[in-house]
Amino acid sequence: MQRHKLDRIDRAILRNLQEDGRMTNVELARRVDISAPPCLRRVRTLEAEGYLHGYHAAVDGAKLGFTEMFFALVGLSSQAQNVLQAFEQSVSQWDEVRECHMIRGGGDFLLKLVARDKAHRDSLTMRLTASEGVVTVTTLETIRTEKDVPGVPVGEDEEAPD
Repeated sequence: MQRHKLDRIDRAILRNLQEDGRMTNVELARRVDISAPPCLRRVRTLEAEGYLHGYHAAVDGAKLGFTEMFFALVGLSSQAQNVLQAFEQSVSQWDEVRECHMIRGGGDFLLKLVARDKAHRDSLTMRLTASEGVVTVTTLETIRTEKDVPGVPVGEDEEAPD
């Protein structure tokens, strides 16, 4: 699908939805200063073109018993595609793995995990180290999180790359 060039209104829609995906189309239209029907058409176009991937609630993990958040830097025995894909498929099944990034420099994957407590965190670390193809695991404990902003900066008039 051919992507259209984002204008000021498209960027305002993206900014507003990124900040509050629950707002009604009428409220969104009011905020971006257009009427509701064209606003909805623009949102549908942004969804169809892949600018919007979904709408999510920010859930307080601690209220659900997940008081620990940590990162794991994982090194594999090989960078062969079958080894990389097998690892990705394996950890994608773990509910506690919230993010999985293939990286370069210092390891093969960086994972973001949540755990209920220290014992759960240690259990997850042991499970990682025992995973097929894993050679090294370095865990990084989070002391506190100062900033946790989903999405990306949506500027006023910058052009998106083709």
